[in-house]
Amino acid sequence: MLRTQRLIARQVWATAFKNRAVFGLLIGIGLLLAYAAVTGWVSFRQQNETGRRYQQQARQDWLSNPDKHPHRMAHYGHFAFRPKAPLSMFDFGMESFLGNTIFLEAHKQNSVNFSEAGFSTGLLRFGEISMAMVLQLLLPLLLFFVGFGTVATDRETGTLKLLLSQGVSWQRLLVGKSLGLLAVMLSLYGPAMVVTGLLWFGLQSGQVSADQTIRLLLLMVAYFLYLNLFCVIAVLVSARSKTAKTALVSLIGLWLMLTLVLPRASQALGSYLYPAPSKAKFLADIQADVLKEGDSHNPGDPHYKGLRDSLLTAYGVDSVQKLPFNYSGFVMTEGERISARLYNDHFGRLLTIYNQQNRFSKAMAIVNPYLAVRNLSMALSGTDFASYVDFQRQAEQYRYDMAQKLNGLQIELISNKKPGPTDKPYQIDRHHWEEIPDFTYLSPGVARVFEHEAISLLAFAFWAGLLGLIAWRFTKTLTAI
Repeated sequence: MLRTQRLIARQVWATAFKNRAVFGLLIGIGLLLAYAAVTGWVSFRQQNETGRRYQQQARQDWLSNPDKHPHRMAHYGHFAFRPKAPLSMFDFGMESFLGNTIFLEAHKQNSVNFSEAGFSTGLLRFGEISMAMVLQLLLPLLLFFVGFGTVATDRETGTLKLLLSQGVSWQRLLVGKSLGLLAVMLSLYGPAMVVTGLLWFGLQSGQVSADQTIRLLLLMVAYFLYLNLFCVIAVLVSARSKTAKTALVSLIGLWLMLTLVLPRASQALGSYLYPAPSKAKFLADIQADVLKEGDSHNPGDPHYKGLRDSLLTAYGVDSVQKLPFNYSGFVMTEGERISARLYNDHFGRLLTIYNQQNRFSKAMAIVNPYLAVRNLSMALSGTDFASYVDFQRQAEQYRYDMAQKLNGLQIELISNKKPGPTDKPYQIDRHHWEEIPDFTYLSPGVARVFEHEAISLLAFAFWAGLLGLIAWRFTKTLTAI
């Protein structure tokens, strides 16, 4: 039985490589993979080196500030740079569109800026050539092109009838054809994964963590399963088609539906069902809520007027200048607390909408293996939307801690009495700037991937079971004619 399947698989392999067109396509896709590997390597090194350099420069600029009022330092601000994950050289994901730098200052939550797409021509919006893109889109198309005639051509030439009459079962035939197509797939997938592993290892200078190792292994398994599905699909469609031409048209139509039509339709429908507010409206709603609850820069604001009166009563004094701490710093602390809470509330509601849109799109992975591997690949590579949100949350927490630390220094070290017209402005020693640590981004563990991409993982099991069931059904119903 195994010998028969090996002979059939060898015949598929030999036929594929005898075809000059197929051989040329294999070479072309191989060159694209090599180009994608080089550009991924260069982009990773350049962007991470640039980020490290500017993060160090921002830190140096922060520490080189002279003696200054702490509130002025809070508005001087700082920068946070998002480093690229090691596997981002394999799958660029959303990184080029989401930005990697954010300016952090008191009383204001800025958005992440300086995305590559923002500085590029419109061509970038058509996609970049990454190794993941080639394996997700082009290699399945090649497998369809090679596999459309695996059974249909034998049916047209009468070879299929001869094979079946000699005792070859449909089960052996389908398995053998699928294994042959799998061998063709491995001729590109194998070298691509070897190169990915070597680049991944080199970009980390050989110091790899268990988390990153698990990510790489899961990525390899996910793509192997994904490409296996397309091998089986090509053979089953070919087996079901009366002619090779019919099989080719059916497979190309299926490829277009899975990789182009369904992904864009699901995204558009998700945005329609769960509309998100514009950036201008989002910021305006936050500002409106801040003004309702309390504007720390408005001396006559009712909230802060009540706060001042309660402090004067509690300390038994008749003016804020007689309080045993800096009243302005206390107001800034309260204002920061209110604005940060309101921002997080609005941001949480916005993320809920985005998550609803993404869940709708991810649910389509059950009927589309392309979506399943795309979402899982970005999550494992650290280039998905969830990774971007995690960076933004960490940056916002750092911004809030920085502002409140400086407000605390103002409360503790700045006199409550206003300086006279001939007095120097109140300042604190510049060594206090060292008390605020530099921003360091901590990437989430691989366990987060299973939380966000459970549907994608289930999709592989669903498709494996579905194709197995279809293949079993075909062995009972297919005919040689």
